[in-house]
Amino acid sequence: MQLCNDVSMTTESPSPLHWFREHVPDAWLCAPVEVSVDTDEILVVLPVAAEDVRAFRSSTKEQRMGLADQAQQEFGRTVSWGVRTDEGVLLFTHLAMPAMTRLRQPERRVLDTLVAGGVARSRSDALAWCVRHVGDTEEQWLSELRDALTAVDQVRREGPGRPRTDDQ
Repeated sequence: MQLCNDVSMTTESPSPLHWFREHVPDAWLCAPVEVSVDTDEILVVLPVAAEDVRAFRSSTKEQRMGLADQAQQEFGRTVSWGVRTDEGVLLFTHLAMPAMTRLRQPERRVLDTLVAGGVARSRSDALAWCVRHVGDTEEQWLSELRDALTAVDQVRREGPGRPRTDDQ
């Protein structure tokens, strides 16, 4: 699973990545904390060497919830948690947001085939599977697209309507 940090933040406050790198105890981590942000959620993935993830989750819960409360005040988004171990990523909490869409019969047939084949339990699960599949197989293209969107965002911020000073 590849994570992205695609939300622009003002320069008045630290980015969620920097905020969590400053606030998450180093003793919890075996590598730098991973933070991904969208318009609804900040997902914090803690790379840990813990052999017993349940014990880690339980022993850090109170402090993680305190950090989440502070960050939610700072950034106005829900904070969700997970860990990365040698076995992969395990999410403790996370948002599952509905994505409404209208599909024509050819698209519905794709989803129905995935359901009939046992790949997914429902059309909703099948659609989520398709999104994960594209994310996994097209990561380089998606990364290039994110970079292009970042450049567009920068051009917009510097564009017409922005107050200019005499030295510009």
